[in-house]
Amino acid sequence: MRRAAAYKLVIFDFDGTLADSADWMRSVLNDVARRYRFRTLADHELDGLRGKDTRAILDHLGVARWKLPFIARHVRGLVARDTHRIPLFPGVHTLLEQLTRHGLTTAVVSSNAEANVRAILGPESAARIHFYACGAGLFGKRAKFRDVLAWSGVAPEHAISIGDEVRDIEAAAAEQIAAGGVSWGYASAELLRAHRPTVMFESFDDVLRVLVGSD
Repeated sequence: MRRAAAYKLVIFDFDGTLADSADWMRSVLNDVARRYRFRTLADHELDGLRGKDTRAILDHLGVARWKLPFIARHVRGLVARDTHRIPLFPGVHTLLEQLTRHGLTTAVVSSNAEANVRAILGPESAARIHFYACGAGLFGKRAKFRDVLAWSGVAPEHAISIGDEVRDIEAAAAEQIAAGGVSWGYASAELLRAHRPTVMFESFDDVLRVLVGSD
């Protein structure tokens, strides 16, 4: 059995990559906006945000940077309340089972709380994740990537990050690990491609082809 690439460690983002949380986020966004006094959005405006990176979205909404930790903590609490409303994308359980079967080490690096991530994954898939580095600041993933590399003992050139936002690509590049972008998440595929990820994935089947190849 040979893998198609020399990756040993796969670091997943969670929301928008493994968890299909976009509809849930739409449902709570304006309540959060009113609480923290930033701009509310009409439904027709939300899709346009997929073409903007995180900094541009914050500017568009008028979110003061000093408020970000408070907003993040509040949103994590809302997720904890609503984990039953947030599904995984179809195929996540099979993906994690196959990666485990082929001997790859897996991690989740997320701004979400670890307890929320585990609850949404469910016990069987949560147990397939070797490392959790959660509660990352909005622009704090680079440090979390560094932690996972240290915990796993895997060299950067044998690791790949898979995420759905520009900040995932930027953090991976800063730590000299491969960056995989997914087409089904919060940011548009066009925006991600413009930031030159190592690979773009159109489906979980694509992920498996790149990471484990064929028997």
